[in-house]
Amino acid sequence: MTSLPVVNQPPHRCGALLDHLSRRMRLRSETVLAPLGLRPRHLIALTVLRDMRGSSQQDLAKILQMDGTNVVGLLNELEAANLVERRRSTVDRRRHVVELTDVGAKQLAKAEFALAAVEDEVLSGLSVEQRETLYELLHQATSKTDAEACTEGVASC
Repeated sequence: MTSLPVVNQPPHRCGALLDHLSRRMRLRSETVLAPLGLRPRHLIALTVLRDMRGSSQQDLAKILQMDGTNVVGLLNELEAANLVERRRSTVDRRRHVVELTDVGAKQLAKAEFALAAVEDEVLSGLSVEQRETLYELLHQATSKTDAEACTEGVASC
């Protein structure tokens, strides 16, 4: 049987390894977030709200790239846990402003501390310098917009 020649292929492909690493990170992250009553989608919303010092519900939906109905469900969960507070905008009474509560800020800090330990565990095979290099490479790889990545010959875009 004749094998097809592989031309201009790098000696190693990263996709499967990145997927494996991502799965390990996600599973361990979910494990440490669960006792805090959080899921990854909660963590992302809390982080955005902290970093933006609050947001309108509509803007949060755009940032999270979620349907407005799904954002309402997410905020209902976070509000029931006293992690966020929704109130009417003083500028436009039709809009809701969402802010992190003190409880939410503390819970987010606990989650970030737990996730740092997960990252240390999952990446324990790398030195501090290698982790920084990995971060820089991943940041560089993800910094292109979808449109930019698609103009480089990816047919599936």
